[in-house]
Amino acid sequence: MDLKDLHDIPTNCPVTGGPLYVSELTSAEGGITIHGKFKLPATARLSKEQRDFLEVFLRSRGVISTVEKELNLSYPTVRARLDALLEAMDLTPYKESTRSKPATSEARRKIIDELEQGVITPEEAKARLKGA
Repeated sequence: MDLKDLHDIPTNCPVTGGPLYVSELTSAEGGITIHGKFKLPATARLSKEQRDFLEVFLRSRGVISTVEKELNLSYPTVRARLDALLEAMDLTPYKESTRSKPATSEARRKIIDELEQGVITPEEAKARLKGA
């Protein structure tokens, strides 16, 4: 069997619109079938446009300027498509996921109070306000 003969996996039920899962895997060469409940890979949730963009991105080895040239798109458009791709795959960029979040307004008030009382230094206050 040639992989070109296979269809893309549908991700939503045509009746309810709800999510689908894979329940059977078959090996044409080995003649075996495996039954169970298997989740779809994140890439299966992508639209054709997103899959095509991902292919260009990977073939460009992640070099955005090359993606711009290949797709004839501007830098902001490439970044927007990349962000949409990350969101569709439920991924957070490393810089955002590892960076601490800035302090909330209540936490900010507490930091400023501690600074005014001399409990912390201006440098500590600045770092805490930035979420470092």
